[in-house]
Amino acid sequence: MNIFRLAGDMTHLVSVLVLLLKIHTIKSCAGVSLKTQELYSLVFVTRYLDIFTDFISLYNTVMKLIFLGSSFSIVWYIRQHRIVRRSYDRDQDTFRHLFLLGPCLLLALIFNDKFTFKEVMWSFSLFLEAVAILPQLVLLQRTRNIDNLTGQYVFLLGAYRALYILNWIYRYFTEPHYVHWTRMLLFLSHCCSLVVSMILCPF
Repeated sequence: MNIFRLAGDMTHLVSVLVLLLKIHTIKSCAGVSLKTQELYSLVFVTRYLDIFTDFISLYNTVMKLIFLGSSFSIVWYIRQHRIVRRSYDRDQDTFRHLFLLGPCLLLALIFNDKFTFKEVMWSFSLFLEAVAILPQLVLLQRTRNIDNLTGQYVFLLGAYRALYILNWIYRYFTEPHYVHWTRMLLFLSHCCSLVVSMILCPF
């Protein structure tokens, strides 16, 4: 594992912990899009279908469990916590996120490493992750409700994508036979998501 991959993983982890810290300590989810959090939960579920069947490393398994657990926790807080859910702005968080699922699934059915359920779902998670941040960015554009922790969360997500782009560039030049179309999809999805974030981000 190179430094860019490790830094990307840690930045992604910190972004999620920052958001959990905000919700848990302040008991507020103001400025947080439930739609984005639901999409990220679906990203992790469809990407980590192999968690109980394919052991890669302890680090890999722990990170998968953390991302799954944290994403479910955030959704639970916003939907079910008796205090936190009162601060959710459902009138502004109206991005029709379910409309993103169809195109992502269609692309996954066309572009996949092998036409199996697990591989199609893995490809689906790549396409979905590229657009999952959209409801959050649209919400921030509408409300301009950007506290420090929410701003840090969005910034860290952008930094995670930037570091992963550097990771793939580094591996392209240092690892033989690294180039593969699925990795190119990963690279392009992160590039697109980063560009969209920079365009729509209101700060």
